[in-house]
Amino acid sequence: FFFFFVANEPFSRVAFLRGRAARRYLMIILYEYRYHVYVEALAPGIDVESLDLAVIRKVLSISGEKRRTLDHIPPEAFHRNERAAGKFVRTVDLPVEVDADQVEAAYQHGLLMVTLAKAAAAKPKQITVTVT
Repeated sequence: FFFFFVANEPFSRVAFLRGRAARRYLMIILYEYRYHVYVEALAPGIDVESLDLAVIRKVLSISGEKRRTLDHIPPEAFHRNERAAGKFVRTVDLPVEVDADQVEAAYQHGLLMVTLAKAAAAKPKQITVTVT
């Protein structure tokens, strides 16, 4: 008798635990408006110096590290620790191609905000209608 379990989103968030699937860390909001694509990522406690963002074609990659806050307590002393720590990498498929030279990122109050300018080919074209 075999039991197959297909992990869906809530059950797959168990990252940074040895021998378990990686959590989809950072949790994001992705949207586009006019000439930009926006990614807002919840990132409390991230070591900002460790953040690294890269854009290749239609993929944004965010990597970094979240350090343990209670380093003076040995890991075996914890009965439960649900706050993830360690290195992470999150890749995000973007809805359109973006200009890798026009990416801005800001980190404030645990929120990473990334603004990506759409590539010229992805921007809507204004067409003037002439009356004859």
